[in-house]
Amino acid sequence: MSGSNELGDYLRARRGLVRPQDAGLPPTGRRRVPGLRREEVALLAGISAEYYLRLEQGRDQHPSPQVLDALARVLMLDADATGYLHSLAQPRRRRAPARRPERLAEGIRRLVMAMPTPAFVQGRYLDVLAANPLATALSPHYVKGDNLLRSALLDPAVRAMYQEGEWERTVAGTVASLRALAGPETNDARLTELVGELSVRSEEFRRLWARHDVKPRTSGTSRLLHPQVGPLELDYEKLAVTGADGQLLVVYHAAPGSAAEQGLQLLGHLVPFAASQGSPATSASPAAPASPPISSEKALPRDG
Repeated sequence: MSGSNELGDYLRARRGLVRPQDAGLPPTGRRRVPGLRREEVALLAGISAEYYLRLEQGRDQHPSPQVLDALARVLMLDADATGYLHSLAQPRRRRAPARRPERLAEGIRRLVMAMPTPAFVQGRYLDVLAANPLATALSPHYVKGDNLLRSALLDPAVRAMYQEGEWERTVAGTVASLRALAGPETNDARLTELVGELSVRSEEFRRLWARHDVKPRTSGTSRLLHPQVGPLELDYEKLAVTGADGQLLVVYHAAPGSAAEQGLQLLGHLVPFAASQGSPATSASPAAPASPPISSEKALPRDG
């Protein structure tokens, strides 16, 4: 991962993903490079080839907003990716080499534990900061302090929980959301450590990180295969924790009257009950409403 030419790295990666025909260019036979050539990007953006070369090489790292918008149009960037491109060209203060461990406000932790549906809080780099008992029952593979992306990539048990095609989609979205959460400060020590580890251990991560996809996830659907209650299709919402640096409250919910809602209710009865404030576990009553399971603060294997 480059720590000095993020803008050039991003431009180079994104032009490699644009097919010439999608950019309105005629076929020219065999091409030596994937995607668009530098001179083609420059031509379509209305800038000189020499100036574009300077941008990719990092000799000019602060192009004007007009140039950035033209490049975003040529590279077919959506609004999120365009915003990220602009952020890479802005002068910014660097993060300190070391960061304090992320801390979760006690009020947010109590809120998560009191929720009657699976919920957890993820940190800036997809570390689990807290999870309620029903999330634990939904997926026992994660504990507080574990990283959602690391587990999704490296734990076969997590991959087995996804329905066909879901793991690939989820991992791709999680990598893109990591870039969105981290922002342009790619020299951050925690991010460098995580990216370095996953680059060594996962070919899939290396491929996805090299694409430089940027896409925050605020809502979506998870399709899981739970070993006890079977297939579950759950929607999720991601809500920013006010005053926290990149922390998100992730809440899962099922459509009323759906099989997934019945599955969550059954799941609540299949596990021991624990009070939301962390009191000792007791057995759940079969006649009681669906209750959260034991609190070991593990999280759903999601994209983060």
